[in-house]
Amino acid sequence: MQITGSALSLNVADVEASADFATNHLGFTRAMAADGFVSLTREDVGFNLIFLRTGLGTFKPASHDGAAGQGTLVAFVVDDIDAEYDRLRDEGVSIVTPIETEPWGERYFQMLDPNGIVIQLVQWLDGAGDVGV
Repeated sequence: MQITGSALSLNVADVEASADFATNHLGFTRAMAADGFVSLTREDVGFNLIFLRTGLGTFKPASHDGAAGQGTLVAFVVDDIDAEYDRLRDEGVSIVTPIETEPWGERYFQMLDPNGIVIQLVQWLDGAGDVGV
């Protein structure tokens, strides 16, 4: 099998609020949009971030069309966690977990998007986590 692309798709009540958050604070751009659907991209991420309106009739399987949120965490590895923390805090982003450093070298903080999706930014210290988050 050859995988030629990937996407993370999240059901949210307010598609535009989450899309605006990711565009304004995380540097994503709109690749495509329609009623109840926005696909965002960043060249350096490696996948599209998609928001679907909860209850969208085209969502399959319908038995799983509830909202994402509780238990959903989207993590992005960054180069300078402290600068990103200061920038996002200054932009008024809801920081729900201030910067912490784990014994295994993961330095991170967490924020909430307007639909309650936890977004975590991570910096691996001293080469820890070279395989990703």
